[in-house]
Amino acid sequence: MTKINENVAIQFVKGKNEEDLPKISLYRNDDGKKGQAIYIFYKPTTITMDNYKSIQKMYLIDEEGELSTRKLDITISGNNIKEVKSIYNWKVEKEFERFMRFAERYANSFTAN
Repeated sequence: MTKINENVAIQFVKGKNEEDLPKISLYRNDDGKKGQAIYIFYKPTTITMDNYKSIQKMYLIDEEGELSTRKLDITISGNNIKEVKSIYNWKVEKEFERFMRFAERYANSFTAN
C-alpha cells in the first residue's frame, strides 16, 4: 500500500504520520448513538522504546481538523513494542458521522501497488 493523500493521517507523535496500517473494529450500541472504534497497530513506526512513555494520544487528522483519544495501551515484549491498541469513542450520532468521514478519507488515502 502506498499513501496517496498526506493530508489524512494517524499520528501518535505530532507531525509524524504513523505508517503501520491498523486493524480496525467498529462497535455501536443498539440505539446507534454510542460506539467505539478499536485500532490495533502491530508494527508501529512512530512509537519506539525511547519515546513510548511520552505518547499521550492518538490523533486522527484530516481536512476537517483533528479527532483524538487518550485511550492507549502499549504492549512491550522484551525490548520491542509488540502492539498498540487505541480506542476512539463517540457518544452521539454527529460524532459518529464525523468519525466515519475521517475513516472514509483514511481508507481512500491509500492505493495498492
